[in-house]
Amino acid sequence: MNRKEVYKEIEEMFGLVPGFFKLVPEESLRLEWDLFKQVQMEEGPIPNKYRELIGVAIAAVTRCRYCAVYHTEVAKLNGATDAEIEDAVHFAKSQAGWSTYINGMQVDYDQFKSEVTQACKHIRKKMGKAA
Repeated sequence: MNRKEVYKEIEEMFGLVPGFFKLVPEESLRLEWDLFKQVQMEEGPIPNKYRELIGVAIAAVTRCRYCAVYHTEVAKLNGATDAEIEDAVHFAKSQAGWSTYINGMQVDYDQFKSEVTQACKHIRKKMGKAA
């Protein structure tokens, strides 16, 4: 497919050709568009709403304002509420904070892994689930 044909597909989906697609070189435009559709738009093992909430969280941690706008709006298109979006950002903030702390304090990895495994076994047992 040439650029014009790819642009036609993009415009059919979005009602316009976003400027960032116009920056992609001709030789890789079709590949990038196909990958974008597959990863960003098609259903996968994780429902799109939750994938987009993951995208919101990643955008928050990486501080990418472009990604924050994109994933927030697409999460809403997929049914995410403002409360779910806030929860995703709050989770990302907590995760990034603990990651910073644990890595900065150089917590022993093997001990940490063992403790997480032990705690999950305990919780499963309390929930009546098999280990």
